[in-house]
Amino acid sequence: MIPKEILQKVRRIEIRTKGLVNNLFGGEYHSVFKGRGMTFSEVREYQPGDDIRLIDWNVTARTGAPFIKIFEEERELTVFLLVDVSRSGHFGSFEKFKTEIGAEIGAVLGFSAINNNDKIGVILFSDEVEKYITPKKGKAHVLRVIRELLYHKPEGRGTSINNALEFLLKVANRQSVVFLISDFQDEGYWRTLRIANRKHDVIGIQLYDPAEIEFPDLGLIKVYDPETEMESWIDTHSYRERLLHRQAWNTRLEHLKNESKRIKFDLISVSTTEDYVEPLMTFFKQREKRI
Repeated sequence: MIPKEILQKVRRIEIRTKGLVNNLFGGEYHSVFKGRGMTFSEVREYQPGDDIRLIDWNVTARTGAPFIKIFEEERELTVFLLVDVSRSGHFGSFEKFKTEIGAEIGAVLGFSAINNNDKIGVILFSDEVEKYITPKKGKAHVLRVIRELLYHKPEGRGTSINNALEFLLKVANRQSVVFLISDFQDEGYWRTLRIANRKHDVIGIQLYDPAEIEFPDLGLIKVYDPETEMESWIDTHSYRERLLHRQAWNTRLEHLKNESKRIKFDLISVSTTEDYVEPLMTFFKQREKRI
């Protein structure tokens, strides 16, 4: 039995995201992600102007007349959500943690996939893959996905995007659309990401909180890293300390953007203090123009 409070929260998420999916993301999702390719439909007799590369030589030999193959777009997609559930996601200086924002974004993308009759699968990961949900269709399935996004209790503390991507490459046999939702506080995954991005259509959604960039002036404070469990003291009253921290964060962000551009990996940045609708819609519209 699923606890009543969990069902109520899933229902609230469903109601909130339903309007976004129907009014905002439905058309954009369908336009941007058109299908995984062309599939054979039938043969017909050759007509002047047809591409000779499409001639079906077996049928042509049997009938004595030239026939060509007809293909149609295979609309059905498989969508994967690769969601970072590591301890660094349990941070937020406003109303919600990064993990909560990620769960809502996952819900929007999940309902968009289901509304377009696509399959949705999930890989939850920390420093290891913690949960794998096989891609399926249907409302009941996407509601299960949302429950896992909201209430999965991670066992690992750290982050390994590399392990998640390697697992994806093992289980995703067909070309898929992959949303990698993480704060990207990790290293050593670019080679695997490049391979995954060649085989699949991978889109990164980077979650961040402004307090991670700019410490408020609170004097001497103890900072705790939930992934390493290490503690340190920072004098936030010192302008130099705050400046060095901001520069380190900006350097990491610049590296993330440069590497993403180098391997042609689409990256969307979403703040915990802002509505995630605008950056997602901006991406969809820009992506549609490239097609």
